[in-house]
Amino acid sequence: MAENGAGRVAGPRAIALVGPYLSGKTTLLEALLARFGVVSRQGRVSEGNTVGDSSPEARGHGMSTEVNVASLEFLGDRYTFVDCPGSIEFLHELDAVVPAVDAAVVVCEPDPKKVPALQLVLKKLEDMGVPRFVFFNKIDSVDGQIRDILSALQPASGAPLVLRQIPIWENGIATGFVDLALERAFIYREHAESEVVEMPAGMVDSKGEARFQMLEQLADYDDKLLEQLLEDMEPPRDVVFDDLVKDVREGLICPVFLGAAENGNGLLRLMKALRHETASSAETARRLGLAETGDTTAQVMKTFHTSHGGKLSLARVLSGTIKDGTVLYGAGGEDERVAGVFQLLGQEPTKTGDAPAGSCVALGRMESVRTGETISTAKGETAQLVDVTPPPPVYGLAIAAAEKKDDVKLTAALAKIIEEDPSISLEHSQDTHEMVLWGQGEMHLRVALERLMRKYGVTASTEPRRIPYKETIRKSITQRGRHKKQSGGHGQFGDVVLDIKPLPRGSGIEFHDTISGGVVPKQYIPSVEAGVRDFLTTGPLGFTVVDVSVTLTDGSYHTVDSSDMAFRTAGRIGMSEGMPQCQPVLLEPIVEVEIAVPSEATPRVNAIVSSRRGQILGFDARPCWPGWDVVKANMPESELQDLIIELRSATAGVGTFSYRFDHLAELTGRLAETVLEVVRAA
Repeated sequence: MAENGAGRVAGPRAIALVGPYLSGKTTLLEALLARFGVVSRQGRVSEGNTVGDSSPEARGHGMSTEVNVASLEFLGDRYTFVDCPGSIEFLHELDAVVPAVDAAVVVCEPDPKKVPALQLVLKKLEDMGVPRFVFFNKIDSVDGQIRDILSALQPASGAPLVLRQIPIWENGIATGFVDLALERAFIYREHAESEVVEMPAGMVDSKGEARFQMLEQLADYDDKLLEQLLEDMEPPRDVVFDDLVKDVREGLICPVFLGAAENGNGLLRLMKALRHETASSAETARRLGLAETGDTTAQVMKTFHTSHGGKLSLARVLSGTIKDGTVLYGAGGEDERVAGVFQLLGQEPTKTGDAPAGSCVALGRMESVRTGETISTAKGETAQLVDVTPPPPVYGLAIAAAEKKDDVKLTAALAKIIEEDPSISLEHSQDTHEMVLWGQGEMHLRVALERLMRKYGVTASTEPRRIPYKETIRKSITQRGRHKKQSGGHGQFGDVVLDIKPLPRGSGIEFHDTISGGVVPKQYIPSVEAGVRDFLTTGPLGFTVVDVSVTLTDGSYHTVDSSDMAFRTAGRIGMSEGMPQCQPVLLEPIVEVEIAVPSEATPRVNAIVSSRRGQILGFDARPCWPGWDVVKANMPESELQDLIIELRSATAGVGTFSYRFDHLAELTGRLAETVLEVVRAA
């Protein structure tokens, strides 16, 4: 892959479009496709006619709900743009996409209120070492000085935000910009290339000040440039551009460009920066740790299940060439033969030819390959370049097929939904005997259910998941259990005496016997235990019993009529008659929660936790997240049901949490009565 000009790389490039919810990523993609001739007319998100957000779910909700892909040609090179959702409920889509791209364009409104949402995105990019550019969208409606806004947004970025342009204002509206590297002025033309104009007389000083500030930031990584600035020498323009290329590729700075995607403004300067300053796919492969073996290697960024073409795996080719029929091996060493190589426009596939290194293509029928997997032509288990771990779920719904005949169909369809979106999971709860669909929020699961109906024709019913309450006892008792039944032939006889006692919390179920003299023959004792445990699966309150000790102390038998089944029944009878007298009490699961929120929202979050019967254990600064806190608390699991909805509302959509089971606690009074009423009604 050759380099031309000031570090420019020839060959296919892949660029991720990322950024906060409603920042205009899909509009930017549409504007680029229209400007460079891929589509004849720029669509609008509000009109539902864009290449991105092409699914009915995305258009119905007016937001990106999955990755969309489109490519364009610019000055002889091919660029594939991967438009990623911005809502925190779909932000996990970035995890498999971003590592394999050459750079990311972070689309953001120039609004200080966006710091937390911007930080969510920039932190991912920084942790993955991905070069990044910021595109301040909607510059035509900005309110305030751009450098003041930049300073307010700087805490969101670990690297310096370096302003590459300053706006030209006319009657309070940005009508153009000054390029600080080129030292030229441009006036915006709607849906057309900006026009070069004379530097406005009133901007000479502000241009000089802004350019010097940009050079100072570059000089932090270039001693020679620093010397030139200290000596009031004007650095050569090619040195400035070389520094920009080097610093961007190494992730030392984050350049900031201006524009208004809706009007097609600022596109050409952005594309030229991507052309000159973005690394090659070979450099991206080295960043991922790919060894130069001569094998063909690709990284899978997304899985799609199409209605007619079957499964498609969107992949970035990091080395070699992929053709129709190429055999590739995945993480487990399974071999898959590529059944078609496709270009995507949105999510519409078009068959194409060979895919050389740098290409971003969809591969047909790679049945065993998963999102985030590294695949290679080298036989055997392919070393994985990226670890894509789904975020922990925060919202769950009990799910069942609306019609019994669709039970099997529902499970198969959900498996495909989960393969497309690994942050969704399905749990078969042994405690509550229900299927629980887990995800990243209410909208996340709503979209999944809509997709389930549209793509697979399965209607599912959902309801709040049941909480795995348990029960135990407070009082000890000795109880006889006797089973005697006489019918024609052999009868049934079993007689046991049980000591039933409470145990300390967390002890589980214990069964012992102190039988002597053979009053209960040894071979029947396991049957008594089985009968005891049968009953304890559903105690007198209707829940699984825990922390109880049962000891078989006495009994009697009949030489003819006694049997395993008779003693099992006697054990169950003794428990059913004795347990209600032991003061049964309801236990609710308590979980330890860690809630991550912007610091200014911490008091509101503390109030939310307290209102949900939570006990705050403390809070501290979130490690490596300036301006964020982590609140730790113990809370009843029942209070987590819709916690994420209230939490996101209190944090402008950016708060999240994780939890783990901590202990069981007694639940009494009106709350316990409410739980028991529901059980009795069921």
